[in-house]
Amino acid sequence: MILHCLASSGTWPQDALDGGNRILIELSRRWSKKPGVKIVFHIYDKFQSFYRKHGLDQIEYSILPSLRLQHANLFFFFLFRTLCNVFWALTVKPVSSGQHYVYSSSDAWPDFWAGLILKLRFGKKIVWIAALYLFVPFVLSKNSFHRGRGIIIFLRGFFYYLMQYPVKYLIKLQADMVFVTSEPDRDFFITGKRPREKIIVIRGGVDADTPRSLGNVPAEYDAVFIGRFHAQKGAVELIDIWKKVCARKNGSRLAMIGAGPLETVIRKKIGEYNLEKNISFFGFLDGIPKLEVFKKSRMVLHPAIYDSGGMAACEAMACGLPGVSFDLPALKTYYPQGMLKTACFDFEAFAANILRLLYDETLYQKLSCEALALVRENWDWNKRAEDIWNEVFKIKSPE
Repeated sequence: MILHCLASSGTWPQDALDGGNRILIELSRRWSKKPGVKIVFHIYDKFQSFYRKHGLDQIEYSILPSLRLQHANLFFFFLFRTLCNVFWALTVKPVSSGQHYVYSSSDAWPDFWAGLILKLRFGKKIVWIAALYLFVPFVLSKNSFHRGRGIIIFLRGFFYYLMQYPVKYLIKLQADMVFVTSEPDRDFFITGKRPREKIIVIRGGVDADTPRSLGNVPAEYDAVFIGRFHAQKGAVELIDIWKKVCARKNGSRLAMIGAGPLETVIRKKIGEYNLEKNISFFGFLDGIPKLEVFKKSRMVLHPAIYDSGGMAACEAMACGLPGVSFDLPALKTYYPQGMLKTACFDFEAFAANILRLLYDETLYQKLSCEALALVRENWDWNKRAEDIWNEVFKIKSPE
């Protein structure tokens, strides 16, 4: 069996990992060890070192044709990358005998259009698995994370919505299987030809073993945030929340792990609120360094404004940290325990829940135990990878 992974949607290879890439890496790392399984990454040459850095030396790499447009406008760079992938999908040699699965690891155009064209070319000779991990809301809807953030972000969200609009319907029409993040996303893709069991809720996973091998250390931070500095993740709103926490508990300290386009905005707001001594930036961290910051923190904050799930917070919960989040629909199934849910989007109530965990030791220990139990039962990557394997490959071929 050969699994062909289309994974060329990123702008550049970078240290920061989004959820889709994390899922791709963790599943590939484990599935490639199975007998009779060959995994091929169809990527640009610049991405090879990125994936090898994350432990994927056993993967076969097929380098896609590309244009060297390092200094091009981002839109045109993205468009040319899509055209390169389309050209490759139209001209690649027919698949050999045997079982072939094609996995579009994101709904971004380079990955999506190549997967769709391969499916249209080869039909039942391949099984096309399409991933759509986040439904982008219309920019004028009340739950849009692009509203009220300036014209540039508004337009970016509008184009993002327009680009995804045909993608989700073509996936619904043509894909053999669909990967989604949370249970509520399943319903959209159910059709007469695609039953619920062919829409796999990936959710994600965490390393549940390594945190247990690290000793406990005194807490240096009252809370930790981990995630992209992106409008969707609520990183800017968190600064407003933390200001309220500091007003009621002087000297409160927050650790922020991550990077992203809003870092300048976040740092500016921290300066305006005089919170430089209360908030520490760590940039992107992974592996042991990331776990060490978790171990030095009391709780994890997940202030996402719009989310289909999000596994980052669970990485901290694997270290016994309880969490605080807004009560988003997807998080009801993602984090049914171990996390205090806050009415959307009440900053005062969010700050109050943080303070509850800091001062109520009984509540803290209860949620800490719930967080650890949730990770052991539902989030261990070894178990998740095996469960997803069984769900996907029990279906031998498209109908």
